[in-house]
Order: sequence, then C-alpha cells, then structure tokens
Amino acid sequence: MEYRILEQDGRAKRAELKTVHGTVQTPLFMNVGTVAAIKGAVSTDDLKTIKTQVELSNTYHLHVRTGDKLIKQLGGLHKFMNWDRPILTDSGGFQVFSLAGLRKIKEEGVTFQSHIDGHKIFMGPEESMQIQSNLGSTIAMAFDECPPSRADYDYIRRSVERTTRWLYRCKHEMDRLNGLDDTINKKQLLFGINQGGVEEEIRVRHAKEISQLDLDGYAIGGLAVGETHEEMYHILDVTVPCLPKEKPTYLMGVGTPINILEAVDRGVDLFDCVYPSRNGRHGHVYTNQGKLNLFNQKYELDTRPIEEGCKCPACRSYSRAYIRHLLKAKEMLGMRLCVLHNLYFYNTMMEEIRCAIEKHRYQEYKAEKIAGMLAGPKQ
Repeated sequence: MEYRILEQDGRAKRAELKTVHGTVQTPLFMNVGTVAAIKGAVSTDDLKTIKTQVELSNTYHLHVRTGDKLIKQLGGLHKFMNWDRPILTDSGGFQVFSLAGLRKIKEEGVTFQSHIDGHKIFMGPEESMQIQSNLGSTIAMAFDECPPSRADYDYIRRSVERTTRWLYRCKHEMDRLNGLDDTINKKQLLFGINQGGVEEEIRVRHAKEISQLDLDGYAIGGLAVGETHEEMYHILDVTVPCLPKEKPTYLMGVGTPINILEAVDRGVDLFDCVYPSRNGRHGHVYTNQGKLNLFNQKYELDTRPIEEGCKCPACRSYSRAYIRHLLKAKEMLGMRLCVLHNLYFYNTMMEEIRCAIEKHRYQEYKAEKIAGMLAGPKQ
C-alpha cells in the first residue's frame, strides 16, 4: 500500500491510496453493500456509472450467509460479485454493538446468536481475520467492541483495553494468513479501530497506543451511535491529531453530507454510511438544497428531475412525478432510481471536496454547501 498526501488545506487532506486492487482518490465515500450488493437492485456496473471507488461489505453477514468458505471456493469476494476495484470488509465488531441482546462478550471473543436462524456463532480476532482473508477483501478491519457512547467510564475503559488486546491478535493473525500459499489476497491491508465513546481521555490514549503498531490505516469507530453532532466533532478534534498523519483515517458509519463536510475539515479521508441507500429506498433523495421526500403529493405533477443539472441515471431520464408514481406503486425501479441518485450525489460531493482542497478553498466550499442544504429545497 502507498498513501500519499497530494494537497492540504488546513487539516483537510487530499490524498491518493494505492492498493493491490487499484488506486483511489481521497477523501472518498465507500458505498455500502452489506451482503456483497447495494440494496435497491444496484449492480456493480451501476456502481462504476455512479463513480464508486470502494465498495464495503460486512464480515458477519457474509459469514452467516452465503458463507466465507464458499465465497473463497468461488475465487473470493471480488470475483464473486464481479467488482475489480477495492473492497473494504468491516470486522463484525459493530454487530457486538448492534446485536447486544444476542451476544456474550469474553476475552476470547464474542458468541452471537444468529439473527437469521438463532444458531450460535463464535467470533474473535482470529476468526474475524480468517473470514476476511477468505473473502479476499482489499482492506480488512480489526475486530473490536463498539461500546455504547453513553456507557459508564469504567465499562468503556475496560472495553477499549480489550479492543487493544484484540488488535494485537488481529495483526498477528493477519501476518500469518498473508503468508499462506492458498490465501487469495496476500497483500490484504489491516486497519485498526479507535474506540472510547465520548470520553476524550480514553480516545486520545487509545489513539496514541494503537498508532505504535504501524498499521496500514486507522479508523475511528463508535460515533454516530447516540451522541450529539457536537460531541462527535469534538472527539474528532482531539483524536484525529493523535493518529498517524501519513496513514489514511477512516470515520466509520458517518454520515449525513454535513457530517462528512465537517469531518473532512478535521482530517478524515474515508467514510461509509447506509443513509444514501436506506433513505433512497424510502423515497428520500439528497440535493444541494436539502433532502426531498418524493412521496409528498406536491411532486405528483412535477416534471423536473430530482435535481436540475444532476447527471445521475435517474435525473438524466426521469421526472420527480414518474419516480413518485413508481414509489407509490411499490415498483422496484422507483427505489433503484432513488438509491442511484443518492449514491451519485455522495460520490459527486466527494469529487467536489477533493477539488476544493486542491484549490485551497475548502472553507468557502464547505460554507456554501452547508448553507445551500440548510436553506431547503426550492419549490
């Protein structure tokens, strides 16, 4: 891997990340395909059309169906889903948080009760690395616990200490797996994850500690899970400077366009979030004047595209009125067009961000972009 900062504007970084599956330009937004597909009938050909650089898939979900060993037999995740650009797989650690009622945490790892059929699954650092190695992703995430942001100080401290111990085990296992003859991607990258809820002291200490491991990249996890935006921005303010500047920084699961604009301003390179696809499936679409709900009756006779000037597949060919009709009729095409538009909007925004940093006008761009979105849609 080679990570090279091309330009800086304040703390905002414009960089290039070279991987075994191609070179990507940052800041970038990773399009979330949990089970090796973007929900909303979006193909990998579509992803290229809407300017996707990196696809993200979920280790836990692919493990429980269809199974990582089967995917390895079929040549790995890239071949399985016909995607020749980078893929990041999260570790399954977020399920330690999201499946709180179906899991038990021990030092060895976590025992899950499958949300599909209830059978027991054990996943620890070694198991997570083995699953991700079977998938052959470009970037593997370390296995961690994402503690609730409002948990008490002592719980968060113990959780983060265990996450650190797990990180050492992840690194050791990844090194071993990358040396095996039958490993699909022997150059799989490993990113560590900073945790600590909204506890500034724990966050900073953990960031400094994991920075000593000289990993391929570093993520900030456990945000956008209940804290305020102001708390999230403060944690980024104090944590990002404690992570290696010469390595990519990834803010996990964030977020809204405004969240991304603020995080880029604090030195973050990589983002992912289900918002654009999830909101699109419910008829909510992003524009430079804020979000529209196409189910609203005021769009019944609206012959304009979702956004004037947008070059996504939806806006090039279809009106708000037609897409609203599809959504009301529960036709899959309606959801698909909204998802394509939203992902295109995010990916295009990241292009604009990179351009603004290159021109040293990021502050002006951010202010204009946020002001437009907060102003609301024009009637």
